[in-house]
Amino acid sequence: MPGESSTTAPRAASSGTPGRASSTPAPQLVSLLRDAIVSGQLVPNQRLVEADLSEEYNASRGNVRIALSELSVEGLIERVQNRGARVRAVSVEEAVEITEVRGALEAMCARKAAERADGEQVERLRAIARRMTAAVDTGNLSEYSQCNKELHALIIEMSGQKTAAETIKRLRGQAVRYQFKLSNHPGRPAVSLPQHLAIIDAVCNHRPDAAAEAMSRHLASVADAIRSTED
Repeated sequence: MPGESSTTAPRAASSGTPGRASSTPAPQLVSLLRDAIVSGQLVPNQRLVEADLSEEYNASRGNVRIALSELSVEGLIERVQNRGARVRAVSVEEAVEITEVRGALEAMCARKAAERADGEQVERLRAIARRMTAAVDTGNLSEYSQCNKELHALIIEMSGQKTAAETIKRLRGQAVRYQFKLSNHPGRPAVSLPQHLAIIDAVCNHRPDAAAEAMSRHLASVADAIRSTED
């Protein structure tokens, strides 16, 4: 349960031979810990003790420190004076505010993407649209969630807005637990699919104003859905 509990998470799989397991590299450890936080295996306010993490994930203390530093930048953990690191607790109100700020930034990115889109990028977007539609038709929440990540990442990449991209990355990390819950809610993809398709259509047809408006509406809908979790 939430609180100052000790670190408890699945042990990382070893790739080495018995008795000679290799240490988990820092990038892999970042991914493992991020997944544990997002999925709720590591809960808000839970202390992350370096020695415990080192043992649980078969990682050196140095790699644990690197991973915790990266996750701190992403906003998933926080360091407390004289108490070490813990999973950062984000309130519903803060998650809504974060998503609204993202909406403004990603609307700008969608506008730029619509202005800059080339033929190869348009085909990639349309391929994502087909996959998303098929995922909703078959009820494949995992595939839909993956397509959602790919779509937002591609539009940000197409925009060429590096400063916005870095800011969005940090913001997304801070509210990622709520987004994970939404993406795995059975009814959510059916709501967000038309919104995503509207974004894709506007970008592919080089309509900057429509692309920005569609992205803004989509993330406003996400903010409303997060707000409803408080109920």
